[in-house]
Amino acid sequence: MYFWSRAAIWSAAIFALYWFEPNRHPRADKWDSPLIHDLGSFTDVWARWDSVFFMRIAEHGYNSASAAFYPLYPGLVAVLGRIFYGHYVLAGIVISLAAGLGAFLLLHRLALQRLDGAGAWRTVVYLAVFPMSLFLQAVYSESLYLLLVLAAFLAAERGSFKSAGLLSGLAILTRVTGIALLPALAILAWRRRDRLRALLALALAVPVAAAYPLVLWQQVGDPWAFWNAQDLWHRHFSVAGPFGGIWEALTHWTPSNAGPQHAIAVNTEGLVALVLFIALTVVAWRRFGAAYGLFAAISLAIPLSYPSSRWPLLSLPRFGLVIFPFFLALAALAAERPRVHTAIVAGSTLFLGVAVVQWALWQWVA
Repeated sequence: MYFWSRAAIWSAAIFALYWFEPNRHPRADKWDSPLIHDLGSFTDVWARWDSVFFMRIAEHGYNSASAAFYPLYPGLVAVLGRIFYGHYVLAGIVISLAAGLGAFLLLHRLALQRLDGAGAWRTVVYLAVFPMSLFLQAVYSESLYLLLVLAAFLAAERGSFKSAGLLSGLAILTRVTGIALLPALAILAWRRRDRLRALLALALAVPVAAAYPLVLWQQVGDPWAFWNAQDLWHRHFSVAGPFGGIWEALTHWTPSNAGPQHAIAVNTEGLVALVLFIALTVVAWRRFGAAYGLFAAISLAIPLSYPSSRWPLLSLPRFGLVIFPFFLALAALAAERPRVHTAIVAGSTLFLGVAVVQWALWQWVA
């Protein structure tokens, strides 16, 4: 499943890049950078948008603008890129592919504990064809984050809370939403007979995650630069929490410098994703327990609490890619319902194809 889906997506991206004329967005030169060019189109097609920042961090370290990108993924790229004699894009792709393979294996193992064999297979299928699954091989941190989140849950399910704490800390060093692991896994720790010891072990995540402010302090001179960097990305904290983001998504449809049709399409995509994700969060909570539901809910609440002033639900579909209880919930809903399974696969594959073409041609996709 992993290999054929990655190969199909890769082939589609290369085909789109060479087939469509002009084969790049007319403003692509504004966003492109020598940092994301390596071995030609075969690799460079997987370095777009945020990849520039990951490459800059890997090669040159942090500045105030790049502080929004957490350090574990670009740190690994920096190490492997030097081993590859400066081929940092290739290093990023290799890390994403390897972590993606691990994430597929761990998701299947976790699904086997919660569903039957057919359900576990469906779970992996839905991840493979999810419209944003192209990011699992791009020079982005999604694969690594998903791998760490799944590993942390599996460790906690086995009662190994020291490992779960360390893995949670590493997940936070990859993406800020890794914080959602702590309350979710605390539920599993609380159910243990030795709950105090389990909770203290889980708290190992805190000193691990604290490495990032120290890195910023050393490189930028500001340990809180990751917080301040949100302003540079037009994100702001909503005093109403996630409800503020939802309200803005419902009332703010046409940002400046955007055509009305494009704005409506982008915001409709975000709203459809939001409704679907909320429904799947409810299903995951009811079907798999509070730990899974709480992880999904907090993972949604964090970006909703920091909406973009231009696009309130910016990147929400991509954020859903790493909220793994969604795929378990879809597999549970499709059990004994062949038509539901067909609809999920057909719909996801169609929009995955659209997203791959958008990505290859430097159209914004997230």
